[in-house]
Amino acid sequence: MNKVSFPMIGNYSIPACYLLKHTLDAEVIMPPAITRNTIEMGTINSPEFVCTPFKYTLGTYIEVLNKGANIIFQFGGGCRYGYYFELQEKILKDLGYKFKYVNLVSKGVTEPKKIYKTLKEINPKLKLDRLLYHTFITSKMIKYMDKCDDYIRQNIGFEEELGSMEKINKEMLNKFLNIKGYFRLRKTYKKYLRKLKKVKINKPFNSLKIGIIGELYTIMEPFANYYLERELASYNIEIKRFTNVHYLLFEKGKKTKKYLKYAKEYIKYRMGADSHDNIARCKYLCENNYDGIIHIKSAFCTPEISAMPIINKICKEHNVPIIFFSFDANTSEVGIKTRLEAFYDMIEMRKKNEKLLSGD
Repeated sequence: MNKVSFPMIGNYSIPACYLLKHTLDAEVIMPPAITRNTIEMGTINSPEFVCTPFKYTLGTYIEVLNKGANIIFQFGGGCRYGYYFELQEKILKDLGYKFKYVNLVSKGVTEPKKIYKTLKEINPKLKLDRLLYHTFITSKMIKYMDKCDDYIRQNIGFEEELGSMEKINKEMLNKFLNIKGYFRLRKTYKKYLRKLKKVKINKPFNSLKIGIIGELYTIMEPFANYYLERELASYNIEIKRFTNVHYLLFEKGKKTKKYLKYAKEYIKYRMGADSHDNIARCKYLCENNYDGIIHIKSAFCTPEISAMPIINKICKEHNVPIIFFSFDANTSEVGIKTRLEAFYDMIEMRKKNEKLLSGD
């Protein structure tokens, strides 16, 4: 029997595992959570100046191949990472691994016919209706996960019993992994969303709000950003994050033109990956009374490097504080936390001064 796996990116390993398990009739090896060892293996075997997601995913591939995987998938694309599969494949085969590398995204484009043909080669018994049905369930699973995550970000910093929301979300994800059918999925989602909304929170009317923008992999994989959102929640902050898998798959194509129009005084054309989106998002956050903005990216991410001066200009024009974080294998977690704490102290002081000036 074939043993298939894929790179880790946050909780999205759950829908990826579900889809492969129900369409390939193969053993799915769940990629382990990213650790320092993952990064070290990926970094040692990668070109020095390649972007950090390349190193993280390469490290994960080595781990799952060591667990017996003989087919590995790449789902990502959209930036130069979409072109890296050939280099990663060569590196891994030079290391002596024997496997089939399946890239479902070609030059940033997903082609349904090509995907079906590729999966059919792995599982000749796969019927189109079966693929479509389980793809539909997977897409809904992603949507439900992202909706719950949005609610959690807005409220987790104010829960009365710490860890309640994370515990409920983890239970839901475990149910999703073994779900049978769409209606069961929908029922499970509604059940756990109700549970999340029943968690007691103590949220001030005028709480601190921070928006997070930046490079998609570093935003969505918590280990890649040193669990930045968890750290922010500990300061009783409401968090707004735009990028998730549902957005990338189903909304990005429609919203890019709207973003370009909305931020036309700053950008006239697409700059690659999410960089043009983030310029518009920065403007939105500034115009909607957010207390601060955090821009995060992986080291050597060219599109975000190009966008940073424009983002900084927008924040200066609107007098909104912004802090930039760049992550790589050698980033100091202590340094990140120290800078984040200083940023929090600054925006909290600004908020208090604004209240004093307004007489509240």
